[in-house]
Order: sequence, then structure tokens, then C-alpha cells
Amino acid sequence: MKRRTFLRGGAVAGAATLVAAPAIAQSAPEIKWRLTSSFPKSLDTIYGTAQTFAKYVAEATDNKFQIQTFAAGEIVPGLQALDAVSTSSVEMAQTPLYFYIGKEPALAYATGVPFGMNHRHQESWWHFGGGADFANEALKPFKAHAILCGNSGTQMGGWFRKEIKTVDDLKGLKFRIAGMGGHVLARLGVVPQQIAGGDVYPALEKGSIDAAEFVGPYDDEKLGFQKVAKYYYFPGWWEGGAMLHMIVNDEKWASLPKQYQAIVNQAGAAAGAWMLEKYDSVNPAALKRLIANGAELKAFPQPVLEACYNATQDHLNELAAKSELFKRTKDSHDAYMKELLFYTQIAENFYDNYLLSKMRNKS
Repeated sequence: MKRRTFLRGGAVAGAATLVAAPAIAQSAPEIKWRLTSSFPKSLDTIYGTAQTFAKYVAEATDNKFQIQTFAAGEIVPGLQALDAVSTSSVEMAQTPLYFYIGKEPALAYATGVPFGMNHRHQESWWHFGGGADFANEALKPFKAHAILCGNSGTQMGGWFRKEIKTVDDLKGLKFRIAGMGGHVLARLGVVPQQIAGGDVYPALEKGSIDAAEFVGPYDDEKLGFQKVAKYYYFPGWWEGGAMLHMIVNDEKWASLPKQYQAIVNQAGAAAGAWMLEKYDSVNPAALKRLIANGAELKAFPQPVLEACYNATQDHLNELAAKSELFKRTKDSHDAYMKELLFYTQIAENFYDNYLLSKMRNKS
């Protein structure tokens, strides 16, 4: 189903019924908002999701509600998007909430924690398991709330100048990594660096960092990491899926007509689906090009994954002991993941693995 035509998409049929074009044209006010993104324009899937979101809102309101999108750095740096919303410098932002775990650690779960749920399970938890409530409780002091708008799927493990054969190879490694994964790796000797997307390549090229992760093949190819690092590792265990959000200033949100609020919520769902579908479309070919051009694809060794998993549990448990909100969020996430993994192993994972075995036998 094509979600590109916002008012016709099945995911947004309810909003279309509520706000048919003639009613909007007759009664809706003209409103203009600004949206700052944490990503550069060169990333046409992630930043393109913000543009698609704004397009859907405009189309559904007969251009009465227009949201102008700005790339990272045009209004504020990518890592200051939440601050801009909190202070009303802009009405809304597109950003991963784990950028702000220094302000509130529980926000890690709004994007994805190490060895956490995949994209499908995350979004189920967000809508039906209380995930949205936990995230918005964490955002309340910042006078903002989150609308789910996209997911990267399980990411790659990043680009390294040298091979990672043992846990000792992580010691002293200057690694660009966002979110809770950096805190976990620090326990194993890594020196994590949180750098906004548009600034990662220069840092890797100059040698300011030794390795970098971002999203996956399509975006990594665009950013050119393969030109300055040879080894391409998987999986990005620090985010089994990465939820992205539109962060909205609460006061500005309250000023919107109810019809516009409904449209914004439905546009987030439709643009978010567009994002994941786009990544599924472009990542396979991008990975093949990267390998053809010299990238060496490697899985993290099992002992390294085991060490990272154990360090993750220690870190998350320590945070839960210090923060009641973090503990409640963690307990909810872990219980939901356990139930979903129990179910998906029965049919879906077995089915996928069977098809993979057939594909390998034919190759």
C-alpha cells in the first residue's frame, strides 16, 4: 500500500474521515511551524522522513498548516534539538531521544537500548505496552512530548580501522557511538564519542576517532565511511531498532486545533512507515556496493558479543537501582520483550530461517 498519498493511506484513514478537505478549508487557521532535525540533508531517508512528515501535514490541511524543516546546524546543532523545543526556539524537532540520556537516562528506551527489542517489537511496546507513557513522563520536565515517527531497523555495528578479534581490541578505541551503547562499551575500555551525523566523517578521516557507527549501508555509503575505514561490523547490538520521534513543545501543541493534532499524529505514523520501507528498499543494494568497493564485512566475534551483553546487564541494573523511572521503564520493556520473543520464535523466526537456508543452498 502506498502511504505517500497521506489522505488515501490506510494508516491515516481515520484522520482523513475526521478532517475532510472541505471542512479544513472552511474552519482551519493558517499556522506555520519550524522543525529542526538532528540530521543533515544528505541523509535523504532520515531527514527525508521529516520532509515527508511535513508534506503529509500540509496536504491533509489544504496547506493551512505548514511545517518548515531545517537540517542540523541551520538553527541549532543536531545534539541540541530537544533544548530548542524545550525553550520554544522551535515548535518541534526530529531527533533520537537517546541523544539526551545525560539529562534523563530513561530516554534511552525511547530510541533503543543495547540488546533491546527490534523495530517491530519496539513499536508494539510503544503503542500497547506503555512505552509512550514512560517516554513522555521522562520528557515532562522539558515541556515536550514525543510522537513516534520512524525506525531504522536493526543497525550495523560500524566501521573500524582495525579488526576486532577479542575484547582486548576494544581497549582505548575512540568510537563514535550514540546512546547507551557508548556507556556500555566504556566499561570495556572504549572511549565513546557522541558526534552528530554530519560531523562523523571528518572526525574519522582526521583520525580524531578510530571507528564510527551510524545507521546502515545506505546512510553509511552516503557519508563515505568506507573511504576511511575498511572493516564493516555487524550487528549494531546497541540498538536492535532505533525509534525516531517528533518532539513537540507542549504549549505549542495545546494551541493547535484538535483536527491538526490528529493529523500530526497520523502523519507521524505514515511518515514513520515510509522511513522503514525506504530503508528496506535501499539497504541491500548499498551493502553489495560497499562490499564490491572493498569493505570487509565481519560479524562481531561471539566472545565480544558475550562481554558486551554482560556489561549491558550490569550497566542497566546499576541505573535501575538509582532511578525509579528508569527501573519502571526497564521492567516494562524487558517483560514485553520476553513475551514477544517467546511468540516470534514459534512461527516467524522459524519461517525466516527456513527461507534463509534455502537461499544459501542455492547460492
